[in-house]
Amino acid sequence: CYVEKEVKTKEIRRRMKKTKILLISMTALLLAACGTKKAVIQQKPVQDTKVTQPTAPAPKDNKMQSVVAMQRITDNALYQRNLVSNLTFTLNDGRKDITVPGILRMRKDEVIRLQLLIPILRSEVGRIEFTKDYVLFIDRIHKQYVKASYDEVGFLHYNGINFYTLQALFWNQLFIPRQQRVAEADMSKFSVDAKRWEVDGSAHIRLKDGKMSYDWVIPAEYRYIYNTLITYKSSTHGTSELSWLYRDFKPFGSKMFPATHSVTIETPAIGSRPAKELSATFELNDFSDASDWEAFTQPSDKYTKVSVEEILGKLMNF
Repeated sequence: CYVEKEVKTKEIRRRMKKTKILLISMTALLLAACGTKKAVIQQKPVQDTKVTQPTAPAPKDNKMQSVVAMQRITDNALYQRNLVSNLTFTLNDGRKDITVPGILRMRKDEVIRLQLLIPILRSEVGRIEFTKDYVLFIDRIHKQYVKASYDEVGFLHYNGINFYTLQALFWNQLFIPRQQRVAEADMSKFSVDAKRWEVDGSAHIRLKDGKMSYDWVIPAEYRYIYNTLITYKSSTHGTSELSWLYRDFKPFGSKMFPATHSVTIETPAIGSRPAKELSATFELNDFSDASDWEAFTQPSDKYTKVSVEEILGKLMNF
């Protein structure tokens, strides 16, 4: 028994010794790693500032976060090609508000139409129609209209807005300027705020395009775009901003769609033209995917073509 006990004691001591050697080896390895890391940190100030090895993994992670965040948004896109809704439209030009009932009609890749109605009577007094090639404003009361390119409408031109940008804004979607839609291959062009993503699952997505920058905020709680901000910065024209805020999401088919859109456009003073702020609110109700309506409006020969400023002034007086 004594011999057996002594053998067991030797075996235990042998294992303890091996464990001790292993621990010492691991400690030495960790100390060496720490020493190497410390040396890198200490040498960093004297390294060429172009050396970016320590932060190299970040862009890859950020691209992956961008893809995941944008895939989450595209998965929430409406399946419907048409959207028709009654609305309450409020416009403010910095001096006064005008609120009228109306109808919103949208057909993907073709048209966005706002029809402004007389309260109670609900006969049309004005129409604003956005197509791929032009913007159409119609004043039914004075029998006047404007048909102009996007470059001819100041607050659209200075904010770099065309039809596909407006379509994405109205349909609560991401977009890339001058493109019809965002393809899967385009997702790496966007960047995501990594800190927000890691903390609560919300996303702040950004895209830079020359003098234009685009920001989208997607809260974690409902995974739809909450706010879109478009900023145009120019040394000659100053800074213009368009903010599009979405609220009150309601079911539409198998998806959700914002029933309230709040839009603000700010343009700086340029030459003799003063700074301007224009805000509008669209409150939608009774969503429908009705398709029994014509996509494009042809003004009557009895209507007179006028300038954008003139017809917008008259629409404000309604």
